[in-house]
Amino acid sequence: MRETRFLRRRPALVAATVTALLLVTAAATQTSASAAAAGCQVNYTVSSSWQGGFGANVTITNLGDPVDGWRLTWSYAAGQTITQLWNGSFTQAGAQVTVTNASYNGAIPTNGTASFGFNGSWTGSNPAPTAFSLNGTTCTGGVNPTTGPPPTTPPPTTPPPTTPPPTTPPPGTSQPCDIYAAGGTACIAAHSTTRALYAAYNGSLYQVRRSSDNTTRNIGVLSPGGRANAASQDSFCANTTCVITIIFDQSGRGNNLGYQGAGGVGGAVQPAVANKESVTVGGDKVYSLYIPGKSSYWRDGHLTGVPTGSAPEGMYMVTSGTHVNSGCCFDYGNSETTRRADGAGAMDAIYFGTSCWFGGCSGSGPWVQADLEYGLYPGGSSSWNSNQRAFTSKFVTATLKNNGTSRFAIKGSNAQSGSLYTLYDGSLPRGYSPMRKQGAIILGSGGDCCIDNTNQSVGTFYEGAMVAGYPSDATENAVQANITAAGYR
Repeated sequence: MRETRFLRRRPALVAATVTALLLVTAAATQTSASAAAAGCQVNYTVSSSWQGGFGANVTITNLGDPVDGWRLTWSYAAGQTITQLWNGSFTQAGAQVTVTNASYNGAIPTNGTASFGFNGSWTGSNPAPTAFSLNGTTCTGGVNPTTGPPPTTPPPTTPPPTTPPPTTPPPGTSQPCDIYAAGGTACIAAHSTTRALYAAYNGSLYQVRRSSDNTTRNIGVLSPGGRANAASQDSFCANTTCVITIIFDQSGRGNNLGYQGAGGVGGAVQPAVANKESVTVGGDKVYSLYIPGKSSYWRDGHLTGVPTGSAPEGMYMVTSGTHVNSGCCFDYGNSETTRRADGAGAMDAIYFGTSCWFGGCSGSGPWVQADLEYGLYPGGSSSWNSNQRAFTSKFVTATLKNNGTSRFAIKGSNAQSGSLYTLYDGSLPRGYSPMRKQGAIILGSGGDCCIDNTNQSVGTFYEGAMVAGYPSDATENAVQANITAAGYR
């Protein structure tokens, strides 16, 4: 969003389901505890298709003795190739595919199930496999696959992930992006300096750079699905100053956020100091992304899954109600790839702060509003939304979802306890239907902040994610329950 002194200008596919139902009854007793002793059932579903590629989900049902470790094999008949797979590992030699369990889904009790998903490539046709084997036991039976309609041309605007995250968390665990995926709105970007947003995530959360020698270190998690390893940062940054240069995307799509300044992704601001604020999550020390002004992070994600145009999307962030101001504009969400104020609907981002863009506000905030470019909207018009309320707690959850053509909703809550409060759920403002999103990601500033000026906003970011699709209220409520259970202190 463009700032002028105190103000600124703001501007599928038909899823093809292929189910292969394969049953077998054992003719001989299996001697291995890991073998399928009586039979199995495999559901093979093509969930999406685009020119040259497809996505699929596979569910194994064990109809025999309990299985402790599984291996599923099949052959493709038309030259299909698996490119990425999650909730397991795979090898492929020619047409022959072998998928083995992940560490957390190897045990399948009698009548229990295990699932995995993958992306693949194809040319010409994409028939379903006609036979499967589980732990060497051939699953035989009638198969009547249907391949569905041909792929769309051109391919969908939201491409498949480059490294898809797990869609099924380990038993008994779930993190925000697992919850979104279960609700049918998978994360296309997931950022946090405090914890993993997938139950199986075991990668880096963010990168720090120290001033003593300009070397960098990636800060990961203490365990899969766990909190940040603050001790690693403390040891690396001892007796010197560190800044946060990158916040890594946990979704596997590569939507990493870099700072908008020299040595970063371009621009005129500086990276945030890494140890400005420490808090605890679940009793573990972690650090926030604490922005005192003149700092912002950005990514052009229009080719890596961030919704564009009028495609629906949702997002949330955990921020602070005690570190705010009225500067333009502490945002997280969809922004311009041009980093210019390109007109109404070019942005779709959560704003949190005390700015009263159109006037007439009640109270002093801070408020959760929608930055849609050419305006911070408290509701469906430039008039003040009487249902707005201030969130002044130390930790605040803010959510925004927009179907791209007619409807959007804003919610907020204390991130330590309580349910989400619906601030607005209704029609888009006049001039914003349809939306014209460009697919960049902004964090800590407005969309046109940092090419040739500095960021006036202050704020704190702990975690957040963006999803493709319009999340249900039930999904958002479950994410809020996960946040409060995380134990921010």
